[in-house]
Amino acid sequence: MKVTHKIRFIKLAVALFLGFSCLAEGGRAQDSFQQLVGNVRVGEVATTDPVSVPFITWGGDVATFLANGNLKTQPGSIYANQQLNLELVPGDDFVGQVRNYLSGKSPFLRGTFRMIGQASEVVGADPRTKPVVILQLSWSAGDHIVARQGIRTLNDLKGKKIACQQGGPHVGLLYDSLAAAQLRKQDVEVVWTKDLTGPDGAAELFRNDDSIDACCVITPDMLGLTGGIDMSGSGAEGTVEGAHVVNSTQSMSRSIADVYAVRKDWYEANKDWVQKFVAGYLQATQEVVRMRNGFEESQRMDPKYRQLLSLSQQIFGADVLPTLEVDAHGLLLDCTFTGNTAGQISFFNDKGNLSGFDAKLKASLDLATEWGFAKSRRGFEPNDFDYREIAELAKIEYTEPKRGVTGEAISDKMFEPDDLDSSTIVSFTINFEPNQNEFSEERYGAEFERAIQGASTFGNARIVIRGHSDPTLTLRHLIESGIAKGLIRQSGTGNNRKYFYQGRPLDVQNMSEVMKLIQAGAFSGGQNDPAVTMQAALSLSKQRADAVKDAIESFAKSRDVNLDLSQIAPVGAGISDPLIPKPTSLAEAKENMRVEFRIIRVDAETMAPSDFDF
Repeated sequence: MKVTHKIRFIKLAVALFLGFSCLAEGGRAQDSFQQLVGNVRVGEVATTDPVSVPFITWGGDVATFLANGNLKTQPGSIYANQQLNLELVPGDDFVGQVRNYLSGKSPFLRGTFRMIGQASEVVGADPRTKPVVILQLSWSAGDHIVARQGIRTLNDLKGKKIACQQGGPHVGLLYDSLAAAQLRKQDVEVVWTKDLTGPDGAAELFRNDDSIDACCVITPDMLGLTGGIDMSGSGAEGTVEGAHVVNSTQSMSRSIADVYAVRKDWYEANKDWVQKFVAGYLQATQEVVRMRNGFEESQRMDPKYRQLLSLSQQIFGADVLPTLEVDAHGLLLDCTFTGNTAGQISFFNDKGNLSGFDAKLKASLDLATEWGFAKSRRGFEPNDFDYREIAELAKIEYTEPKRGVTGEAISDKMFEPDDLDSSTIVSFTINFEPNQNEFSEERYGAEFERAIQGASTFGNARIVIRGHSDPTLTLRHLIESGIAKGLIRQSGTGNNRKYFYQGRPLDVQNMSEVMKLIQAGAFSGGQNDPAVTMQAALSLSKQRADAVKDAIESFAKSRDVNLDLSQIAPVGAGISDPLIPKPTSLAEAKENMRVEFRIIRVDAETMAPSDFDF
């Protein structure tokens, strides 16, 4: 996925999920989903032909357009060849979708996993309408949390006021972002907005109300506030001074999952039809990805791709997609297609996938009940497809996902301290005893689990395991060596000691300057060489980072949990970043003896679309 296209994509579908525009104005108490839907009598699914299937304004639905040939199934289309007949109908009004689903006008629901979760109590009350999730279309890469200057990481959101559209797609993003920092809804103040974007959206509230510390927005609004994904607003050209992206689905790439679900009674009566629908979508997806990537590589648009983008522009509207090359193509770039049988198997069947169906279901029901959308937990079911049969129907290669612990850890050379500070999304720390090099899961299991979950949810990010050492011994050897060589003079006693290097004050709490002095070599030689001590501290910190990485790997294997080691970089920081530069006690020194986990955003231009189309 290319950042250049993300920046050019200015007109993302403003109609997205506007069905929630009937929700409360900002600040009003949370309505339950039952209150939103009202009383709808459950009816039998209409037996009319064609089958009514909703679509929403999103890139994942473009593959459905290709499979169907248009809104109505066209002769010679993928779905026609599967002997299916369906009519695609607008579904951005999700509350309306749920009403049609319950009454039997359509057996389908189309939304994000979390949106269906918010409706779970309503749609799961009758066994006939319990949802069966049949297909994961895509992951989003076009949603963001923008914050004001001073909020550097997700940890800094505690106690802050955050604007978010009530009931829309960003509720799940906000929930995941808070969870990554181990924050809950009561740790922040959520200000609900009426719309996703526009005058009553979160971006405008953030722009006009200085008390709003952060907001959840789509790409065009993010660009308007900040100027770019890696930029900070200057206050010029409509940007907000200091506004910047603190989290994005470009990094948290497995947060917002788009899915299709059908009623259980209809699924059981029409499983062959449903399998053909899924197979046709997967077949179309591979064609869409091929054409999209071909245009990215050659900048020459295949006539069939142009025809598809024109159809999308016609369906979504020219106000939503004014141009084909930038806006319609950009809509697809914001969409990370799941794409093949490996992706479906990974999502639905792989128990080791911490971003799979079981994990998303639990998180969705947690959100629904904790945030007031539902009072009871009513889950939904995964499909029970044989994906070899699906592949045969789709005429695509059957592939299986990688499972377990895979890949190799990345070199620490990729991450310099300044880069870490500017690109950290969220962080947490574990402490240890002097000379400790073993990290048991009995003591640190919760932290290991948090790191593995972070690697899964932040699929396009890196987990830096950064070991730190206490600087006390290095400082002691520096002072002793400097006094012995006549380079350092000391005055005062105890906490009132002051040091002078060649007549100038020496601040021993300025670790950067201390390290430069040692590295210059003037203090080298003698029994207690500070350069040797400093290097030993660096080596020890790297050993600790490696030991934690090894412990996390063993933890994942023991629980049959998927972990890609190529997301992990063990780094030795040595004495470079102590919490207390000159400890006065062992207790203070122990605060410096720590291993820090940082989830780091990476340059999206270093990633190819194929890295996440799985």
